[in-house]
Amino acid sequence: MTSSTTPSGLLGDTTTRDYSRKLKLFNAFAAPELRQAMASLALKPGMRVLDAGCGTGEALGWLAAEAAPGGMVIGMDLAASHVRAARAIAPEDSVQVLQANLLEAPLALASFDLGWSVNVINHLRSPSAGIDALAALLRPGGRIALGQSSLLPDMYFAWDSRLERLVNEAVRQYYRDRYQLDERDLTAVRAIAGLLRKGGLQDVRAHTFMIERISPLRAEDEDYLVEAIFRDTWGSRLQPYLSSDDYEELERLCDPGHREFALRRQDFHFLQSFTLVVGTVRG
Repeated sequence: MTSSTTPSGLLGDTTTRDYSRKLKLFNAFAAPELRQAMASLALKPGMRVLDAGCGTGEALGWLAAEAAPGGMVIGMDLAASHVRAARAIAPEDSVQVLQANLLEAPLALASFDLGWSVNVINHLRSPSAGIDALAALLRPGGRIALGQSSLLPDMYFAWDSRLERLVNEAVRQYYRDRYQLDERDLTAVRAIAGLLRKGGLQDVRAHTFMIERISPLRAEDEDYLVEAIFRDTWGSRLQPYLSSDDYEELERLCDPGHREFALRRQDFHFLQSFTLVVGTVRG
């Protein structure tokens, strides 16, 4: 079993790592598109669904509603803090949540109709092993639905493509330095369709949903962008990777108290992709 302090994946995940706030912010922000993606699967009443890497659990109730009446959703996550958060909001009659590693899941083989997993495969050292483990839990004819955000570069500053490019490059360099990764490690997730085919799944299909926001923003959109992106993903960690002038400009755009704050601009236009790739287990 994975110890509490041994990273189980590329991005430092452990049983004790906690990024609950960021997960909650993303789920509230992207809820319309995530629910649209779920609806596209046309789940049937009574289905058994596994959410592998359920995080803080907001999607569990949505999946349960898609499989109602009579469906059952199992949420599974590596981090203890995420599991506690998910259990606190999970509908008791149709959802169960457990703490486990996907590669060592204490679940019966061939017992689920759908394996749903969002922004998880990119954390694994071997995405193929993760897909094989998930496929083994599905019944013949069951489906894997892998969701991944940002396969395309996100657009934050529509009016300044230069600064946007520099910031994206700085983020990638930060992750390469922090986790000793190379460019292929960070971008291999783009090949989800190929990974499913390599895993023997059939009828592999992909659909990309655009998460698009313009000003004025919902509170959920502003919270996510300011906290999860402007502060936690960018913030002071990018200072070593940008010139002093570019970093100062970025700070101004990300500061809610500054007159140049990006989210108050009339021309603010945000785009982020969310791609759902679905494959069927051989019957």
